[in-house]
Amino acid sequence: MASTAPQRIADGKVVTIHYTLTSESGETLDSSRGQDPLEYLHGAKNIVPGLEKELLGKAAGENFAVRVAPEEGYGAHDPKGIQRVPRDAFPEDIELEPGMQFSAEDESGRGVTIWIQSVEGAVVTIDQNHPLAGQVLCFDVSVEKIRDATLEELSHGHPHGPGGHHHH
Repeated sequence: MASTAPQRIADGKVVTIHYTLTSESGETLDSSRGQDPLEYLHGAKNIVPGLEKELLGKAAGENFAVRVAPEEGYGAHDPKGIQRVPRDAFPEDIELEPGMQFSAEDESGRGVTIWIQSVEGAVVTIDQNHPLAGQVLCFDVSVEKIRDATLEELSHGHPHGPGGHHHH
């Protein structure tokens, strides 16, 4: 009787993982443990490149740790990404607090994500760098499930989970 090889992570697979992300000093930055696992479409740039590269070829049931350099994580920290803008550039009815995330457009009309660093009277300091830019990311990962993506998931570039998708 022929045995079937375990399904391996490859482009076009929907992968379910549990992970804990820590800083180099061991501080927990994020974790799926104790909650729903993370489901992503491999090869669609749904997760940081360094982690996606390390997951390639793994099978369900595998556990591993990986260190991801900033260049393969959230990028190097760019000091030019920090700017001071007038408070009235934001909606009046929102109480601005450090750490808040907003979508904006740069000078060329391209969508960018910004984070509030500080609010000082009529001036808001924003940062276009991801909060983890410039940091080595330490992941502890367990691969839970692997399945083939549906044609719809492949065309949309992300998994839809049970019951289809609800974002459009």
